[in-house]
Amino acid sequence: MNTTQNTVRIGVWPTLIYRDGPAALKFLTEGLGFTVAASYPGEAEGSIAHAELLWPHGGGVMVSSVDRHAEPNEFDRFVDQAQGIYLVHDDPDSLYPQAIAAGAKVLREMRDEDFGSRNFSVTDFEGNAWSVGTYAGEAP
Repeated sequence: MNTTQNTVRIGVWPTLIYRDGPAALKFLTEGLGFTVAASYPGEAEGSIAHAELLWPHGGGVMVSSVDRHAEPNEFDRFVDQAQGIYLVHDDPDSLYPQAIAAGAKVLREMRDEDFGSRNFSVTDFEGNAWSVGTYAGEAP
């Protein structure tokens, strides 16, 4: 019997640098439903050098904390720049209260858009915007 293993290769990884890496992992897993695929500690106690979180509907994000190295590097400046990420989800209504319970602040209430999506937007504890909706894009 010949078996073939299917491997999915994710080609885009939004990357976020947080001041509090462990809090970011907690929010992203408990609040939004990501799963941690890998997480490696940084040099400072409790810091995250690199973490990969998978989105259950495909794709993922990479997360690290600013204190991961003894010396700052060129990417650390992004910690002060809020980012925005859109997540495709079949049932955003089920995720909305979960995000709020995890400490998300509402940026845009749950609503139906004229282009057919049902979505909401929240910010995490460091100001990054997370939009969740049913619109999956036009790309095949």
